[in-house]
Amino acid sequence: MTTTPDPNQKPDPAKTEPEKSGWLARKRSRPGAGEAVRAEPAPPPPRKKRKTGITALISGLMTAAVFLLIGAFAGVTIANREFAEPGPLPTDKVVIIERGSTTEDIVETLSREGVVARPSLLWAVLLWRDISSKFGSEGANRRAKSGEYLFRQSASMSEVVETITSGRSIQHAITIPEGLTSEQIVERLMQNELLTGEIASVPAEGSLLPDTYRINRGTSREALIARMASEQRRVLNEIWNRRAKDLPLRNPRELVTLASIVEKETGRADERPRVASVFYNRLDKKMRLQSDPTIIYGIVGGKATLGRPISRADIDRPTAYNTYTIPALPPGPIANPGRAAMEATANPSRTRDLYFVADGTGGHAFAETLEQHNRNVARWRQIEAQRTANPAPAAPGLQPVPSAPVAPVDGAAAPQVQGFVQPERRPGAPPAN
Repeated sequence: MTTTPDPNQKPDPAKTEPEKSGWLARKRSRPGAGEAVRAEPAPPPPRKKRKTGITALISGLMTAAVFLLIGAFAGVTIANREFAEPGPLPTDKVVIIERGSTTEDIVETLSREGVVARPSLLWAVLLWRDISSKFGSEGANRRAKSGEYLFRQSASMSEVVETITSGRSIQHAITIPEGLTSEQIVERLMQNELLTGEIASVPAEGSLLPDTYRINRGTSREALIARMASEQRRVLNEIWNRRAKDLPLRNPRELVTLASIVEKETGRADERPRVASVFYNRLDKKMRLQSDPTIIYGIVGGKATLGRPISRADIDRPTAYNTYTIPALPPGPIANPGRAAMEATANPSRTRDLYFVADGTGGHAFAETLEQHNRNVARWRQIEAQRTANPAPAAPGLQPVPSAPVAPVDGAAAPQVQGFVQPERRPGAPPAN
């Protein structure tokens, strides 16, 4: 069937226009007047691929790390500011942190004493230092320690932490005077409230060094005894190595023995070398030392005080230590001599003195001959008689020993080495705590 075209119908340009090829083929012609524009829908945007697996995990961790770093930085900034701020203490204060205290105990103590205003922050810092001390090279240096601490007025929390972790607690001085026996030293230490614990046994006589020792509150008595013994060994070794080489001493123990007698005979530093020379001269001449303190030690031992004047019976009473009855040094020290007495004994004065007696001034009159000595003794008895007739307050710590006749020594009239009975503390000695 044939279709006849309509002569009145306008040709369709799209159909009559020849098809263009190449880049012109994609060129769109403008729509004509009255022609409806056909909108073509835009293609949808490409969909983002969701992160899955390990990529998502790493991304989440990095995000969390960033937030944590920001939070940590803010926390450290705030903590540092609070650490540096002045604390609440209105005045300096001493606080004792007991041995064995936990972190919680320490924080509670400092908070109760008004040292810190933010106990929770202090607890967090101390806890962190406890944990880090187990892994760091500093170890225990980062941890809080027990002790007696001085906190300054308005001490910041930073200063508080530094104080209790440094271990620099308050130091106290304990003075042990020269010339005490070991038993007296133990008794003195047992009465000191700064120290703790018991002393298992009384140390050997002469094995402790009298001195002033710096200790922390809570130091054990055994530890201090061990320290005194260690110091005595060290000092004695130094002095023994520097001694005069012609001394009639066989070993360091004999040096301590003679030094203890010198210590008990005089409290004057300028007399010690001369008193030592008297005893060496008498040893050289095979004379008995005749030292009154040895009589007392032979009777009462470590108690060292007789409580009364020496009697004639005491002088004649034979004991292992009585140098009126034994011909040489006693078997051991009669006290714990100080460094000065040991040095004087190791390097005595060079004299020919064989006698000395009290001169009434706290010192002694020395003599080379028995005749000189007898005159000195007569002078001393006059002083005694005047004191008896006109009693005056006795010098603190000194008690003159009454003179007494003595038996002949080696066929001659025995000279009396007359000194003082030394009490626990001589005048001029530093007071003990």
